[in-house]
Amino acid sequence: MPTRQPDPKRWLVLVAVMLAFTPVVLDMTILHVAVPRLTQALAATSNEVLWIIDIYPLLMAGLLVPMGTLADRVGNRWILLAGLSIFGIASTLAAFAPNASLLIAARMLLALGGSMILPCVLGIIRRTFEDDRERGMALGLWGTVGATGAAIGPLIGGALLERFWWGSVFLINLPVMLVVIPACWLLLPRREAVTPGGWAFGQALLLILGMIAIVYAIKAGFGARQPLAVVALVLVLGLALLALFARKQLAGAEPMLDLTLFSHPAIVAGMIMAVVVTGALAGVELTLAQELQYVLGKSPLQAGIFMVPIMAAAALGGPVAGWLSGRFGLRLVASLSLAAAAMALAGLARRDFHEAGLLVAALLAVLGLALSIGLTASSIAIMGSVEASKGGAAGSLEATGYELGTGLGITLFGVFMSGVFGRHFTAPQGLAPDLAAQAARSIGDSYLVAQQLPDGPGAAVIAAARAAFSATHSVLLATAAALIGALAVGVFVALAHYRDAGGTGH
Repeated sequence: MPTRQPDPKRWLVLVAVMLAFTPVVLDMTILHVAVPRLTQALAATSNEVLWIIDIYPLLMAGLLVPMGTLADRVGNRWILLAGLSIFGIASTLAAFAPNASLLIAARMLLALGGSMILPCVLGIIRRTFEDDRERGMALGLWGTVGATGAAIGPLIGGALLERFWWGSVFLINLPVMLVVIPACWLLLPRREAVTPGGWAFGQALLLILGMIAIVYAIKAGFGARQPLAVVALVLVLGLALLALFARKQLAGAEPMLDLTLFSHPAIVAGMIMAVVVTGALAGVELTLAQELQYVLGKSPLQAGIFMVPIMAAAALGGPVAGWLSGRFGLRLVASLSLAAAAMALAGLARRDFHEAGLLVAALLAVLGLALSIGLTASSIAIMGSVEASKGGAAGSLEATGYELGTGLGITLFGVFMSGVFGRHFTAPQGLAPDLAAQAARSIGDSYLVAQQLPDGPGAAVIAAARAAFSATHSVLLATAAALIGALAVGVFVALAHYRDAGGTGH
């Protein structure tokens, strides 16, 4: 069989798909510094703010596998172009959303577009680069773009909010789309090898609805916004939908998601690491963004600059993790990186951010680097535990873990933050009970209450909220440190036989 000639436009194709991927990853972090400004502008409740932020990664988690399968059936080019168009339209709708409900709907549409873009980017890179070394370089560049995009997201968001309104963090996607869509139309091959067969829309729906039901039950349960019976019913419904999805995957000849991969202990450990690490990173960023702006009074740009060490160090973690794993072994690197992240979080929990200094910057850098190494280690564990023929399925599973971790991390951090804040908030004397109850929900709600009051009582509410949030951030980061420390021990045990597995994980 003759050797296929490499595509002479392959590096231009790589540039195009990396540009297509950039807005998707930026949207994961760029919104964090906009939360205080957005909350005030839309008069959004704490619950609405959580949905605005995490509906995007949660829907992405449910849609990635189905959209990857659809791209195999229809072709990467058409799904990518459709995803880019949807992403551009959704960005415009989000930028000009007049209220929280419409912004949540626009974020759902953004998730649909993003879930169509991401699998196609990876599929196009794999098909465009036949040479192993070139493909490795291309995937490495793709990974660098992902890490860098997440790193500069808060900084770009902060810079935009210095001069423009909160919707500018979405509108920035439009110039990128105006360049990328024509480039992909011209550069990507019109003819592709596609996989025959149908597309199980019903299975995709089961997965998405099941996850959203469970997340809603978590929010409603911890927030005490619904009766316990309603929470339990929604939780049971979510679990039942996911159980039905799993049953269909195990029974089907060509499952959308290969659940037999979970028979490998290293894959289970890698997935848990992916979910916990991405969840911790997203949750800590959200906590810091609110602490810096609400409590310390920093501008969005100053908040973005403050968080540069955590994300800049995270961008270095991938190459470092690969080298360390080859030299010292995956088990040691994975568990020690998680232990280092736990110690950094414990240190941050004890620090007063009013006098941050170099120590806080160093702890943020250690946290970002350690969590990034842990994330890359999870990828090595997952991809190294399956034969090459199942690499695509394992990749979809891994990407789903990242998005699910981000969504659940924001949910759990946000719900826990609200509960701890309410317990530490002491309403000023004379504040009406209904206003006191609203102010105790979150620091954003406290600011909304303060706007309704004269200067003196309003300032008292804000002072009480700032004191409560400072205590909240300490409890939150200390709890996260304990959880990641426990995960470090669990991963050390789970990967005990990883080197002996020969790719099987047993």
